[in-house]
Amino acid sequence: MSRIPQSFIHDLIARADLLDVIGARVALKKAGSNYKGLCPFHNEKTPSFSVSPEKGFYHCFGCDAHGNAIDFLMRYENRSFPEAVEALADMLHLEVPVERADEGEDELTGLFAVLGEADQIFRRALREHEHAIEYLKRRGIEGATAARYAIGYAPDAWDTLVRSLGGTPAALEKLLAAGLAVENERGRRYDRFRNRIMFPIRDPRGRVIGFGGRVLGNEEPKYLNSPETPVFHKGRALYGVYEARQRPGRPDQIVVVEGYMDVVALAQHGIEPVVATLGTATTAEHVRQLTRLADRVVFCFDGDRAGRAAAWRAAETALPLAGGSIELKFLLLPEGEDPDSLVRAEGSDAFAGRLDGALSLSSFLVHALREQVDLGSADGRAKLVTLARPLLGRLPEGVYRELLIGELAAAVGLEVERFQTLLEGHASASQARPAGRRVASELNRTLMRKIITLILHYPAVAGGLARVDGLDSVDLPGADLLRRLLEITARDPQVMPAQLIETFRSDPEGRYLARLATESPLDDEQAARAVLGDSLEKLVADERKRAAGRAVRQRAKRPEPPTERSDRNPEM
Repeated sequence: MSRIPQSFIHDLIARADLLDVIGARVALKKAGSNYKGLCPFHNEKTPSFSVSPEKGFYHCFGCDAHGNAIDFLMRYENRSFPEAVEALADMLHLEVPVERADEGEDELTGLFAVLGEADQIFRRALREHEHAIEYLKRRGIEGATAARYAIGYAPDAWDTLVRSLGGTPAALEKLLAAGLAVENERGRRYDRFRNRIMFPIRDPRGRVIGFGGRVLGNEEPKYLNSPETPVFHKGRALYGVYEARQRPGRPDQIVVVEGYMDVVALAQHGIEPVVATLGTATTAEHVRQLTRLADRVVFCFDGDRAGRAAAWRAAETALPLAGGSIELKFLLLPEGEDPDSLVRAEGSDAFAGRLDGALSLSSFLVHALREQVDLGSADGRAKLVTLARPLLGRLPEGVYRELLIGELAAAVGLEVERFQTLLEGHASASQARPAGRRVASELNRTLMRKIITLILHYPAVAGGLARVDGLDSVDLPGADLLRRLLEITARDPQVMPAQLIETFRSDPEGRYLARLATESPLDDEQAARAVLGDSLEKLVADERKRAAGRAVRQRAKRPEPPTERSDRNPEM
């Protein structure tokens, strides 16, 4: 696949005038060396949105939105990362270069092309088959909605696509690679989708990457999805994401459902933006995409056992994002109902009311945990603590986690301190946390945090420091991150804070760095050199003390050698 060179992205951030990018969209006034204005990402009357052109960074002290020019365009204009890079480059009259990561680029282009052609065939077939149109009408789907979601029909034949698009051996191979055709044991190739209403699955750019097919009769399976292909990955794709992104502005919330018809029916009733997972559990990549679209995500699942299980898995996956500017909510519908049937039965206003009453993530977790145990018994209360421990381990440190601990302690009937003692009496929850969240929590108010903050604010100072002997042996949370930051600033002392953070965009610790960059250092640039040098020396000295202490404790644990025995009577 092609990708944008990192060197170009760094150069783009350096060239972009953040004041021009944001000032064209937000009214800003000078405030010292920075500029302030009303935050475009949440409602406020007093300006808390700060822009630092020198550092190439913005930050809202009200909702914690922060980032560089690319981040701003992604959030403000609802763009993906590549789209934001292209938009920023266009403002600067630059052409975005691409480099090939492998030799499969032509193959991917070919897959997108054949999927697009299949989409057109299915859409034409819908217009030509009255019984398929009648099915959609019975399901309450209007023509405009079907057109918006490009709904089509796969005729009841074995060779609709094979005959139209598979005229050569190479073309047949392409149909197989795109998941549109199947080969049986005897080597015969035939269409995968037959006699089904077809829902094209599109990526954020509108390219068809796969299909979902709903059978018209009683055959099984009721729904058939495209298999995994080089362009279609169920753990990343969301049905309806392209349509959701076509709406102007940043929506207050996005609704997540389980099925194609749920998306189409809710959108037709004005409940949108709405997307669906594709027959798979909600993944971390799904959650990341959702939080780029809106600050509130409402998971709306069926009330049956499968729906409750899907909601629980979504909650577990979303836990690392809890407590920030993102609001996560959960709505389980009455058993036997799904969004499609319920919105048609009770109307959009009533359904919107249900969404407004959705449970917060914390309330959903507490409610779900209470349902799994008998709080009237000591065994049940102990089980709740056991069930809660891994969930709390996935939460970032902060107020949200403390409040959830308080809610769980109240559910068990224990004082918060006692509840925390029980949690800590077993394996440390931090051992199960990914590196980024562990570093973020354990660096709180530490020397390491102070050093990294100074480097982010004064990279030129860090780049001019002499190498500190012994730094490679430091084994603390954040030590690897610190070493990488020092390597980058040593190579390029003039690197901007925004460029430093961009380097770690895909790193688990990247989000943590962006937060640190919003903190004002206690030392100015003049004092930073001495403070950074002294702090690094102290970091190494403290590590040597800890290493010496560990060695002493290790020697103390070794058994003493046995003394020589004597069988003689000492009195003889």
